[in-house]
Amino acid sequence: MKIKNIDVSKSIEKARNFISGNKSLTPETKAMFELLLLIISFFVGHHSLNSKNSSKPPSSDPNRKKKSKKNANGKKPGGQFGRIGKTLEPFANPDKIIEIKVDRSQLVKGEEYVITGYEARQIVDIKISRVVTEYRAQILKSKSTGKSYTANFPDGINRQVQYGQNIKSHSVYMSQYQLLPYDRIQDYFADQMGIPISVGSIFNFNKEAYERLEVFSEIAKRKLQQADLVHADETGINIGSKLVWLHSASNLNWVYFYPHQVRGNKAMNEIGILPNFTGILCHDHWKAYYSYTNCKHALCNAHHLRELKAVEEINKHRWAKDLQDLLCRINKEKQENKPENETENKTKNENGRALTKEAALHYRLEYRRILKEGEKESKEPPPAFNKSGSIRKNPKKEKHRNLLERLKHFEDDALRFMEIDFVPFTNNVGENDLRMTKVQQKISGCFRSMGGAKIFCRVRGYLKTCQKQDVPPTKALALLFSGKLPDFCGV
Repeated sequence: MKIKNIDVSKSIEKARNFISGNKSLTPETKAMFELLLLIISFFVGHHSLNSKNSSKPPSSDPNRKKKSKKNANGKKPGGQFGRIGKTLEPFANPDKIIEIKVDRSQLVKGEEYVITGYEARQIVDIKISRVVTEYRAQILKSKSTGKSYTANFPDGINRQVQYGQNIKSHSVYMSQYQLLPYDRIQDYFADQMGIPISVGSIFNFNKEAYERLEVFSEIAKRKLQQADLVHADETGINIGSKLVWLHSASNLNWVYFYPHQVRGNKAMNEIGILPNFTGILCHDHWKAYYSYTNCKHALCNAHHLRELKAVEEINKHRWAKDLQDLLCRINKEKQENKPENETENKTKNENGRALTKEAALHYRLEYRRILKEGEKESKEPPPAFNKSGSIRKNPKKEKHRNLLERLKHFEDDALRFMEIDFVPFTNNVGENDLRMTKVQQKISGCFRSMGGAKIFCRVRGYLKTCQKQDVPPTKALALLFSGKLPDFCGV
């Protein structure tokens, strides 16, 4: 960071070197100056962070209203050449046919005409209406004994008036998939179909879906435990104005969400997926994940790229730029290594193919060389002193030094993506699965209770899994309320 042509980072480094090399300063004075430099470094670094060089959200960026031009890449607006568009095609079996006859008054008199065909044009529209089905159970009465016999109603027809499966699935779809608030769903049913539904009923529909999905929840946990790769992530949610953590475990086929009061191992152990997982766990280096030693780990390099960009911009370290370029180069080579005949399903996550042993070794040596050069720029901090004058055992290190040491010590986990086909460059799958949770929080502000959060997590996990398995959410909910699960569940 520069202030009026002054490089603050270099000034701080010079001050540190002066303090450590000045023997006339007392230990107390050195400790005081070191504390002041730490405070200055913190504020300078914090002021320079944004969504591109840290995990801060884009909403916190300064001057974020200044948007770049959308056609900055030189392409014209609109559809690009070669793209596959979506056109409304005629339907084979129209619901209603209106025949238009030729006005014979416009024809030549005296001539005979034969119908040879027709030209068809279709209008595709919708009709939202209420459908009331009344079941009438016949009653028979014996003439001799006077005893009456009433026919049995079908299973599920238990009340004089009740809501049908389509209303329940439609309500849950709008609430848990489209994330509409209960009041707006209530207005929708009343205005569009003339059906009075209370907020309590909408909640009960969601609760019924949650209870019906108990079997699915266990299936998802078992599938993830047995998977080769799992993405893990967590995010904060608001329950009754209190911070609670939503945990996620997912891959390209399955998703499992669970809310818990804590962020660490207590929650993960209670969920039960990671303690029994033996594949490769992809995450963003949250320390709690490293307590699971039965599996291997793969780190999210999107996080690494952002942190390296911060070191490049704030500290002006060359090694950070070199390592960014190296990681991106490795990822590009892996993606370009896809066979041409590989099907779409196998390349759904665009991971590419693992590099050859020779290429992987070459990049690994280059990785180590860059970090070794980084040792010259990101130096060990000078000795720090306690108030008593003794040297502190674990002096506080700057972010760039911590990042350097972390990349050095976890080399295998940072580079695992280049040696295994199905290991991705980032943890984007897990983060994307969590994204709609943040949208729900923006719409509703918070969950009212832990029970409501659990309902959302289980239903949302089911719908997200169905989406990954090419089952539309409306069909998934229709199956659920008819007492079935999709075929991919194997039940």
